[in-house]
Amino acid sequence: MSHIAVIYHSGYGHTEKLAQYIVKGIEKTEGATVTLLSAEDAIQDIAKLAECDAMIFGTPTYMGSMTAKFKEFMEASSRIWMQQGWKDKLAAGFTNSGSLSGDKLNTLIQLSVFAAQHGMIWIGQGEPCGSPKGDPANANAVNRMGSALGAMAQSENDSPEVTPPAGDLETAEKLGERVATIALRFKAA
Repeated sequence: MSHIAVIYHSGYGHTEKLAQYIVKGIEKTEGATVTLLSAEDAIQDIAKLAECDAMIFGTPTYMGSMTAKFKEFMEASSRIWMQQGWKDKLAAGFTNSGSLSGDKLNTLIQLSVFAAQHGMIWIGQGEPCGSPKGDPANANAVNRMGSALGAMAQSENDSPEVTPPAGDLETAEKLGERVATIALRFKAA
C-alpha cells in the first residue's frame, strides 16, 4: 500500500478541479490511497505528511509565480526541512493559469526546487505533447502544452464555473496515476 497526498491552493476553483482529477488518477491505481488537502489544511496538519510516500503539489500561476497561499505552506515546512523529514519521498506538481503560457513553467520549477530542497525525488509528467503539430489550442489533447516537468492547464479567468478543458483534466489524471504507480514500485523495492 502506498499513500499519496495532493496539496493544492486554488483561488477560483480551477486548480482544485485539477487536484480532483489527480486524485481520480491515483484512485485508479490498485494499492494506492490518497489524501486531498488545501494548502491551508496542510499547514494545520503538516506533521501528518510524514506518513505519505509521495506528495503532489498544485498552485495556480499568478503573475508568473505560485500563489502566496501555497508559498505559506512551503514556508511552514521549514522545520521539516531542517530535519530532512521528507527526504526520499516522491514529489510532482501541477499548475494552471488564464493564458496558455502565463509563465507556468516557472511555477513548476519553483515546486521542483522546493521538493529538491527537501531531498524529495521529482516525477515529471511522462506524457508527450498530444497536440497535432504542437497546437496548444487543441483543448482535448493530453499534455497539449508539452510540459515535461509537471501538469499544466489553462482556464478562463472570468468564471469559476468554467473548468479546465478535457485534455488538461486528463493530463492531471494521468499524472496522478503515474505518481501512484511509481510510488508502489518504490514501496515494493
